[in-house]
Amino acid sequence: MPGAMAGQPLSFRAFLDARPAGCEYGYGNGEGLSALRDREFPRLRGITYLDHAGSALFPESLLKAFTDDLRNNIYGNPHSQNISSKLTYDTIEHVRYRILQHFHTTAEDYTVIFTSGCTAALKLVAESFPWIPEGTKQPSSRFCYLTDSHTSVVGMRGITASINVLSVPIKPKEILLAKSRLPAEEQNCATPHLFSYPAQSNFSGTKYPLSWIQDIKSGRLCPIEQPGKWFVLLDAASYVSSSPLDLGVHQADFIPISFYKIFGFPTGLGALLVNNRIAPLLRKTYFGGGTAAAYLAGEDFYFPRKSIAERFEDGTVSFLDIIALKHGFDVLEKLTGGMEKIKQHTFALAHYTYTVLSNLKYANGAPVVRIYSDTDFSNPDAQGPIINFNVLDENGQVLGFSQVDSMASLHNIHVRTGCFCNTGACQMHLDISNEEIQRNLQAGHVCGDNIDLVDGRPTGSVRISFGYMSSFEDAQTFLNFIIATRLSNSDAEIPLQSVTKLTTESVPDDHLSFNKADKLSPTLQISDRELGNIPSEAETTGSWQPPEPEAESMRAAVSETAVPMCRKGGKPITVTKIYLYPIKSCSAFEVTEWPVGNQGLLYDRNWMVVNQNGVCMTQKQEPRLCLVNPSIDLKQKIMVIQAEGMDPISVPLEDKTGKEAVICESKVCSHRVKTYDCGERIASWLSTFLGRPCRLIRQSSDMKSKSHQKSTKGLSSATNISLSLVNEAQYLLINVASILQLKEHISARLKEPSEIEELIRRFRANIVISAPESFEEEEWAEISIGALQFQVVGPCSRCQIICIDQQSGERNKEILQSLSAARGRKTNFGIYLMNRPLCSSFSDTLSVGSQVLPVLKENTEIQPPTSSEEECSG
Repeated sequence: MPGAMAGQPLSFRAFLDARPAGCEYGYGNGEGLSALRDREFPRLRGITYLDHAGSALFPESLLKAFTDDLRNNIYGNPHSQNISSKLTYDTIEHVRYRILQHFHTTAEDYTVIFTSGCTAALKLVAESFPWIPEGTKQPSSRFCYLTDSHTSVVGMRGITASINVLSVPIKPKEILLAKSRLPAEEQNCATPHLFSYPAQSNFSGTKYPLSWIQDIKSGRLCPIEQPGKWFVLLDAASYVSSSPLDLGVHQADFIPISFYKIFGFPTGLGALLVNNRIAPLLRKTYFGGGTAAAYLAGEDFYFPRKSIAERFEDGTVSFLDIIALKHGFDVLEKLTGGMEKIKQHTFALAHYTYTVLSNLKYANGAPVVRIYSDTDFSNPDAQGPIINFNVLDENGQVLGFSQVDSMASLHNIHVRTGCFCNTGACQMHLDISNEEIQRNLQAGHVCGDNIDLVDGRPTGSVRISFGYMSSFEDAQTFLNFIIATRLSNSDAEIPLQSVTKLTTESVPDDHLSFNKADKLSPTLQISDRELGNIPSEAETTGSWQPPEPEAESMRAAVSETAVPMCRKGGKPITVTKIYLYPIKSCSAFEVTEWPVGNQGLLYDRNWMVVNQNGVCMTQKQEPRLCLVNPSIDLKQKIMVIQAEGMDPISVPLEDKTGKEAVICESKVCSHRVKTYDCGERIASWLSTFLGRPCRLIRQSSDMKSKSHQKSTKGLSSATNISLSLVNEAQYLLINVASILQLKEHISARLKEPSEIEELIRRFRANIVISAPESFEEEEWAEISIGALQFQVVGPCSRCQIICIDQQSGERNKEILQSLSAARGRKTNFGIYLMNRPLCSSFSDTLSVGSQVLPVLKENTEIQPPTSSEEECSG
């Protein structure tokens, strides 16, 4: 850590003193960063957004300037010849010049081809590059790419393979060791080759030398020993979001970009900047509207337009989005003074955050995080404002990125997790072999899901990234979050190498973010035992014995093959509470006995609330849903819905399927379901209470056997599993003994510990049991309750919904943090159950007081259900 920071608290003043030479914080335009954020990004109040590498955020003035432009002008299709169309065409051409000006070049050297994004630009290069395939009389072409490349670059090899051109992956260290020059006799070969590399790694933020461009094009540096002429594709999408690119100096042949990475708006618009020296060599096969100077419909005759841009822009371009770019450049320049200032500002924040993170230690000296970087964050020309890492426990074991993401969400911190569409860098930094990638796929892990650990090894990591509107307080909030969740108060006082301690010293008014009230306290306490992965005595099990004869006979009536096991001298396990949730994510309806249907408890999660776009609303987006109290009256065949300050309203239980209802498709956690709308009356009631437009929809009974089925692990493939609007399984079971043990951890962290009843409601179970030992339910393979038989599917991995008080709708992030600490880095609590077919004449009713008879599984570790969605009880 820089000497300027030694012996001082990590205050704002220390941050300023420790900045690398030449890196200014803020933009010096007469106002503080706080005022800029308050005016341009009011939606960031209470939120720490650290995914600028994923997408920039657009400022208010950009949106206003664009919409004012649209209100004041008529923009027609640029392919027409009328006045409004001519205005559009001229404006688009002006934007092309503005883009070239931004990259310090002119139309004499480069052409701007608009695309739908960086990926489309890369695909265009792969399709039009003048490849020479294998098997011709000439030496064949090669497509080389750096392994630290985005998926969209690697995917170009699919096109080259289809035309018999070989692709060669190059590791970063290999190009540094590449030969400096081809033999003289091979330098005159004209076979075109293409080398692609990122100006900035979207994984680690490493900036690769822009000098490679000229070195490779001139032959001074050869990616592989292959005679021919090398062209360079510079993937600049990540780089140009926070750094200036001078194409007058670094003249790559192809530069693909996405504009939302720079401005945040518009999305779905990118460009390919093509060096005019290679443009005439590009080959075009397909031609769309606007690209032809002339063609015949009845004969194979086509003559392209002269302009390179018009030749490759198939169809009508997104002309209104292109017009928005003009305002994007204007506003960005006005707010910041240009990309060089953005580069300095963002790197100062990244350098500070990296320095603190890399020095955080547990009491035993173990690091709190493992940072994946090729640099020491000392040079903004070698490192961008991206920090990639995994959080570790005291023993050096990785905490899964999904858990870190969930915890960050509780603090309103937005990060990104996974492999970031860059498997090559992910493998390199996390030391994941090709075989492991393939094994992980077989284990159910795919890119973009939340399976963060396989066999204890990470499948990805956590990434934070800064943008031009990021502030010191954003960095400090994130660091306080890491300290609060990973270090106890005593740990935080231990010197962090050259750092005395961390504080949240006040920032001068001209740099304050507006969100003082929501600033995190760094004094949250986690005990040493909570931080470790140490099983308690209550998690161990004793010996078992067969059940009593009368219980055995009842069980035999249900299943002839299962052999139940009961604890020696233990009390009987009984059902203590039964809950159903008629409306997904709304309040529980407690009953003492209830009919069981083919989807679980009758009417459980048959309805859900959707927003104006028809998307399911849960307590994650709208915590006040827990204050909506539905109850079922089986005699009157109605559901009564109540909420404070509202008159009760009823909804008939009679299914409208096949009558006047309009059936539509909805999605619940990626599963497609058939639903129908419950009408304007209840929609108005819910919209009034929640203060936002919403509607109530119900699952359609005529499609439920087909529309929401899952292949559930551990159940026979022949079993026809039908689900209501639940996320994972028909039932969720929790154990009061497990709640009591968790309460001990929570009580150690909170001054006012939660009551048992309140904790039970947070976990939104259907079945609550009273077993002798905590977490013994995780050892069960199946259970019977009375005459009903259930198979255990797996544990429920909890999300931030358990942090919402179901009586008040208030959040308390300590609950999830306590669960994580108590369970040793995971957040499993409760088990999922599925009905098994009944083999008896007993009634299909679940009752409080019924005895629970478990069957132990052979393998004592239940694997969670495979899902691409975060699991929660909803």
